Amino acid sequence: MKYIELKNGKKWPLNTAYNGYNIDFMQSLPDSIIDLTVTSPPYDNLRTYNGSLDWGEHIWKPILQELFRITKDGGVVVWVVADATIKGSETGTSFKQALYAMNCGFNLHDTMIYRNSKPPMNDNRYQACFEYMFVFSKGKPRTFNPIMVESLNAGKMNKSSTYYNADGTLKERHNKGLYKEKKVKESIWVINEQRNGNFHPAVFPYKLARDHIISWSNKNDLIFDPFMGSFTTAIASYNLQCNWIGCEKEPDYFKAGMDRYETECLQGLLGF
Repeated sequence: MKYIELKNGKKWPLNTAYNGYNIDFMQSLPDSIIDLTVTSPPYDNLRTYNGSLDWGEHIWKPILQELFRITKDGGVVVWVVADATIKGSETGTSFKQALYAMNCGFNLHDTMIYRNSKPPMNDNRYQACFEYMFVFSKGKPRTFNPIMVESLNAGKMNKSSTYYNADGTLKERHNKGLYKEKKVKESIWVINEQRNGNFHPAVFPYKLARDHIISWSNKNDLIFDPFMGSFTTAIASYNLQCNWIGCEKEPDYFKAGMDRYETECLQGLLGF
């Protein structure tokens, strides 16, 4: 079994989770060790976990600081978040987190959308149907393996030959010709899947974790999740032949998540 040597000289085995506060574990990790983080922290007060939630700037700011320290140059953090609505206004916490990550030194490499299904609302606004997926990078991303999808215009001639310069003048493109069979997937991801692991109030979609791990990492890279919850990131990492480590503070979720991981991965039930 492979190990990480912690700052205190102890060894931590790969492909295992820490049952405790994530900041304690992160502070024990050496600098520049993580290739990719895929995580979904609490969304304001939209969920409680085992009946309680201690969440705010006093928690997410140190976590973002530590994520920057432990991420390798060229590494990426995928941070999936949404905002609560309080007294008629969205909190904007997701934007505050993105801006603070930039203050820590990250680039806001991409702002993506996870389109999903949400319960109907009745508060004089349009139906909510998405969450943000902020892609932070420590410098230029070292890896990008884009998800490719079928091109609706495959085989047709690309006749759009101009675009506008900053001064409003037209400039001719140099990509005329037939559309290719495949194109890079757009930044709005529509994911509707049956979520296994009903022991957790906010189960992370498997396809979302899987596609980000494919996109921003390579085989044998080290994937991290400081909010493991239902252990989806661990399962996707295992199936993509990546190593992983992570944290889950709630003992009940930790045990249920480990049980799910062992059942779906170590017993080979997923089959991906």
